[in-house]
Amino acid sequence: MATPAQAVSQSPGARLRAAAAAGTLQIPGAFNAATARLIEQAGFRAMYLSGAAFSAGVLALPDIGLFTLTELATQTAFITRRTELPVIVDADTGFGAAVNVERTVRELEAAGAAAIQLEDQQLPKRCGHLSGKSLVDCDEMCAKIRAAAAARRDPSLVILARTDARGVYDFDDAVRRARQYVAAGADWVFPEALENRDEFARFAREVPVPLVANMTEFGKSALVPIGQFAELGYAGVLYPVTLLRLAMKAVEEGLAALKSDGDQRALLPKMQTRQELYDLLGYTDYEARDRAYFRPEAST
Repeated sequence: MATPAQAVSQSPGARLRAAAAAGTLQIPGAFNAATARLIEQAGFRAMYLSGAAFSAGVLALPDIGLFTLTELATQTAFITRRTELPVIVDADTGFGAAVNVERTVRELEAAGAAAIQLEDQQLPKRCGHLSGKSLVDCDEMCAKIRAAAAARRDPSLVILARTDARGVYDFDDAVRRARQYVAAGADWVFPEALENRDEFARFAREVPVPLVANMTEFGKSALVPIGQFAELGYAGVLYPVTLLRLAMKAVEEGLAALKSDGDQRALLPKMQTRQELYDLLGYTDYEARDRAYFRPEAST
């Protein structure tokens, strides 16, 4: 196993692959850089930049493909600059055709992504756990995957192919598409909206490559414990919007209490303290460096 210093010297993709090889990953969704630091502080080994959480939590937009590549690359860089954990980035449909996917991969890899996820929906896309989706044909998705694999600078960067076929056609079509995506160059596969543990188990038997499961709340998939996914050999399990949902509910409750009580005293036990926030941000390190720059020897 790599030491912390060795892990940092590895590329983001290599760190993600090594982390998954050590055991099935729980992968919470980070909707901003501060959340990313909390995920790292809590001892998780990877994180996810979800398109749904980014759309809702940062831009207050629905998850229908409205953000731009530039916005996503900027958010990716904000997160990767403030954490050493590998980040899986949800690039939705890749922002266009195969040649557009080339640029998508280059921009997100340059921003520090460890894995880039591409899905086989048509625009306007929808949340994977909603009805009314439509898919591109298999050949078009395979072309995007080939473009993604060719565009990456680092061969360890993970190309993660998501298929929404289970919710549009059926389980067998999801398997058929996944196999073709792997043949086109996908490293890992993300079967969206499988319904229960038995389907996750069958998919693992039918598509024997590293797999990622989505345990989003209030969706079509039953919530399966991480231990069961480990038994099935999954590379990782995503919790894409969990932290955003918790944060937004806490904000709602805080606003209601502030309005009803007239002050925030009852909320203090629920708050991250000033010192806890400063510790998370590394505030004292910045102060120490600032003081050092004012010493005469610091400028020579």
